[in-house]
Amino acid sequence: MTESSPGAPATSREEAQQRADRIGAFREELAAVEGEGVLLLTKEQRVALERHHTALLEQLARAFDVDRTARQKRLSAGMKVATLLGALALAAALYTFLYRFWGGMPVALQAGVVVAAPLFLVAGMELAARREKTLYVTLLLGLLAGASFAIGLPVLAGLFNTAFPPAALLAWAAFCGALAYAYGLRLLLVAAILFGLGFAGTLAGPTHLCIWEAFGHRPEAFLPAGALLLSVPALATHRALPGFPPAWRTLGLLSLFLPILILGRAGSASFLRLAPGTIEAVYQLLGFVLAALAVWLGVRSARPEVTNVSGGAFVAYLYVKFYDWWWAFLPRWVFFLLLGLVAVALLLLLRRFHSHSRRSPA
Repeated sequence: MTESSPGAPATSREEAQQRADRIGAFREELAAVEGEGVLLLTKEQRVALERHHTALLEQLARAFDVDRTARQKRLSAGMKVATLLGALALAAALYTFLYRFWGGMPVALQAGVVVAAPLFLVAGMELAARREKTLYVTLLLGLLAGASFAIGLPVLAGLFNTAFPPAALLAWAAFCGALAYAYGLRLLLVAAILFGLGFAGTLAGPTHLCIWEAFGHRPEAFLPAGALLLSVPALATHRALPGFPPAWRTLGLLSLFLPILILGRAGSASFLRLAPGTIEAVYQLLGFVLAALAVWLGVRSARPEVTNVSGGAFVAYLYVKFYDWWWAFLPRWVFFLLLGLVAVALLLLLRRFHSHSRRSPA
């Protein structure tokens, strides 16, 4: 039997980690079925398979520094938390340090510091990305760069005594999004999407007001933004960044379901020139229909983020409706008992669907 070559199994660290996890699960299942006497490999087959998997894992470790054991995965999770906390602490340190000496600096030096800080940090990201495979330091520097850019724009506006327009949120989104796609950093992508949604929330506000006063006047402004977010994974394949489409879909669904929930309770905040009660009824019905349809699509397409967000939205709509119907006149224990019974009924319904899916051919 000829020895197989590991080839080029992955194009990103996330894809490489998924391959390593599959190898670990395959080894465990193979040991189980051999112990049960279902399948017995010959010595030659076992040696060839083990040699192939070992070479493949070594290649993945060299190229992407994947986690090959449960202990390594726990350490990686701790490193991610430490990276986020470190970025927050360093951003606070940078801000307080500059604030301590800011008043004694000339305006030209202040402007230079504000402009140079994110550029210096982006240069540090490039150097770190070339030296490390896990990108923890790169992510830390990227979060600092995003924070310094976000802080720097309003500071520059204040230095030159100009208004800080809502369009600055687009600049924040573009900066964080560019770094996210350049280095494959999903946390920066989430920040970019949130900044973009923040800009969408200002579109319906008075344009003469500052960014914060213009935000959130009309929840319906988020609905087209949510539809746009959901269209991104459909239009771009993201083969090298498989973790990005779930982030687009999750935030897109949230930016649809949350405004619908608000408008189902406060119809006076709508653009529509109808009676508030009518608007609330329309959005309540729309929320139930969209959430149920999204759950079905998520199950059908095997996208857990779609199923989870949509299922949570459906339950939230249902509980809010129960509150409207029964909270005012039912005893509290009866109300919560009814909620519990509804939860049990949903559990039994989902269990029935799950059993049906197991009987159906894949």
